[in-house]
Amino acid sequence: MTTILISLVIAFSASLCAIKAIKPISYKIGLVDVPNHRKKHNGEIPLIGGIAVFVGVLTACSILYPHSQVLDLYLISSALIVFVGALDDYRELAVSVRLCAQVLISSIMVFGANLHIESFGNILGFGSVELLWFGYPITVLAVIAAINAFNMTDGIDGLAGSLSVVSFLSLACLMLLSNAQYSYVPLILAFATIPYLAFNLGLIGGQAKKIFMGDAGSMFVGLSVVWLLVLGSQGESPAFRPVSALWIIAIPLWDMCAITLRRISQGRSPFMPDREHLHHIFLRMGYSSKKSLVLIVCLAVIFAMVGVLGELYQIPEIVMFVGFLLLFAGYYFSLKHVWKLTKIAKVVG
Repeated sequence: MTTILISLVIAFSASLCAIKAIKPISYKIGLVDVPNHRKKHNGEIPLIGGIAVFVGVLTACSILYPHSQVLDLYLISSALIVFVGALDDYRELAVSVRLCAQVLISSIMVFGANLHIESFGNILGFGSVELLWFGYPITVLAVIAAINAFNMTDGIDGLAGSLSVVSFLSLACLMLLSNAQYSYVPLILAFATIPYLAFNLGLIGGQAKKIFMGDAGSMFVGLSVVWLLVLGSQGESPAFRPVSALWIIAIPLWDMCAITLRRISQGRSPFMPDREHLHHIFLRMGYSSKKSLVLIVCLAVIFAMVGVLGELYQIPEIVMFVGFLLLFAGYYFSLKHVWKLTKIAKVVG
């Protein structure tokens, strides 16, 4: 227990020190976010949050789990995704380049560590849905989806980081209760993210000390979340059922799927940025960024609790799956009629 506590302190401290060390360098090399027509912040903001979180995770995991092939491959994959994300932050990469990099990096996890989705569980009520060899490409797609889902949530201060912490703590709860291997990794990830959130939300130093997560960070937390979801829901003695994993990342997953379907239905590229995400909807309804953050994170906590409690009380998987699909249908309908709902909300307000 002492080693675990020390590892958590180290994750926090190493992340904090990395922010202090890297921030002046980011200004010199131009690793900063500059305001434009889509970005309304004030001044140049260092894009170093994700790099700092990775440094904290790498340091703490190396101490707590010194010899582990699975964890080593995760850290290698993470280092690569952070590198690609940092390049994208520095000089915006083409979508094709990012996708190719994500496929290659996810393949390290899937084929190198032989970590893939083998089963969807009994989500249809007729027995376990086994994927056989389809599990490998499906896992690669799931990794890419998770990476981009968290990347899409990084639109207002604290959102991507807070949503990732909700997922990490939920995963830690499920994995610790089942005494799963690597059950302390999600706690390490959560503790390493806290310093970033403190600077990003202005809790330390205010606007002058502000930093952003950057694509390096949002892609890193997305990769980390999906790695833990696959690790915890698959194998001979899984910590939780696959359907519970859906609820743990409900908000990022719904937002990505709904936005993608909406763009395709309108004949637009699913990779073309817009201002139709959930946080944009709250902003158009008149909520401030901070109120929008609180509301979205509260929703994420509620849905994650559904996943955790559904696992603890062994609610039938088909019930949890149908409930998930129904709520997504409601979410998609709301997004499709967002302008009407926004007008109604303003009139009621």
